[in-house]
Amino acid sequence: MITGLIVLGLFCAGPEESKMVREPAVANQFYPGRAEELVATVDQMLKDAETPVLTGRLVAIQVPHAGYPYSGPTAASAFKLLQARGPVTVVMLGPSHRAFVDKAAVYGKGKWKTPLGTVEIDEALAREIVAADEYIEDDPQAHRAEHSLEVQLPFLQRVLKEFKVVPIMLLEPTWNQCQKLGKAIAQASKDKDVLVLASTDLYHGDSYDDAKATDSATAGLLTQFDPKALYDGLRARKAQACGGDPVVSAMVAAQEMGADRAVILAMTNSNDVVGEKGGYCVGYSATAFMDSDQSGCVGDAPKQEAKAEAEAEAGSADLTEAEQASLLRIARSTLEMHIRESKTPDIKPLTDRLSEKRGAFVTLHKKGQLRGCIGYVEAYKPLFQAVRDMAVAASTEDPRFPPVTEGELEDIDIEITVLSPLKRIDDPEKVEVGKHGLIIRRGGYSGLLLPQVPVEQGWDRQTFIEHTCLKAGLAPDAWKQQGTQFLVFTGQVFGEK
Repeated sequence: MITGLIVLGLFCAGPEESKMVREPAVANQFYPGRAEELVATVDQMLKDAETPVLTGRLVAIQVPHAGYPYSGPTAASAFKLLQARGPVTVVMLGPSHRAFVDKAAVYGKGKWKTPLGTVEIDEALAREIVAADEYIEDDPQAHRAEHSLEVQLPFLQRVLKEFKVVPIMLLEPTWNQCQKLGKAIAQASKDKDVLVLASTDLYHGDSYDDAKATDSATAGLLTQFDPKALYDGLRARKAQACGGDPVVSAMVAAQEMGADRAVILAMTNSNDVVGEKGGYCVGYSATAFMDSDQSGCVGDAPKQEAKAEAEAEAGSADLTEAEQASLLRIARSTLEMHIRESKTPDIKPLTDRLSEKRGAFVTLHKKGQLRGCIGYVEAYKPLFQAVRDMAVAASTEDPRFPPVTEGELEDIDIEITVLSPLKRIDDPEKVEVGKHGLIIRRGGYSGLLLPQVPVEQGWDRQTFIEHTCLKAGLAPDAWKQQGTQFLVFTGQVFGEK
């Protein structure tokens, strides 16, 4: 129950309690208060964000909650993973900085408002979570002045077209209470499309060196993906995170929902952001919690993926020559228009199959040399849209190369690789050079090479595997170590040449 507040008068109550609107508390403080400026700020951070290749299903994210100039770019690296996701409810867990609460405080009815509009509360899911345990209660008043969850909404509003939220705040729970909340969220989320979000900053203090060391230890506990170890580490001061307990509960929920690993997406601190080492320093991180088993997807996704995999094995998922030509035209027109006019064309799929969600890479060559290559490993978008977007990304966002210029266009040819669903294998001897693309994953590291790469380089199986390890940032013999995971896929490759 809430026993104290700092700021009052932040609600506009309608005739019905369910119409209650939570007004912004920190607009013009933590983030821009004008809609136009807020859109430009968030969109630029999302554009600049870099994320590693991830495989599997995204179950939860951890993001920071400081002012946007400080932690926004770090947060963007996690929110960027949500682009093109379908309708979803985001269960947001954050710490209470402004009010004392002795239970998990759920905002269970109404809407939350930002300069970008209002976001609906998923009232049905909130009720299920509250009903699960006496430690959890519907307490909207606790959220009145808190920033840790409010600052996440503008990012969600820019990357998701259709979503609801369930905001929940914690303050110094026991380990047992963290478990209860996490399990309640997971149980209520069964057979629903739910993403868990945990909000926290890391180190707070006056030493840059201590910040680096402490945040490194905290990151180690995050990637260890052991919620009890993180909880104990926070109590023993081996780790520091103002929202550490919400992260612990989110980890419990994520594990119950099928996640089996955590990947650090970005990490920095306020000293590094402003370029001045010394003085007060706050650490920031962004983390993705992933389910490696594709069969763990919610809804009808397992059936759809099994069907797609069977079709790929049988060859019936191959695109026709007309479909290939259509995708190449889409990639070429997008590349030309984006480079010359900073615009993207309006496109329509030639066939229904091009509207199916598929993973795809777009590769650019200039006079036979690689000039850029970026793609979606997972089936996040309809294929024709994925090709359009990756044509832009390959020409402007591959960190190995400068952006393509207008003068280069006539020398560039385009190649497209359309991917099958990923398939985990238990024996590296099953990797077939010339047929399989390969992903090697160990700990929080992941590397990918397309099926045409070993053929072009003249590699045998072992060399292919070793170079995939190197791509992941691992030692070339990491594939021999216990716990290393292998995922393969096939790719239909076609190009202008």
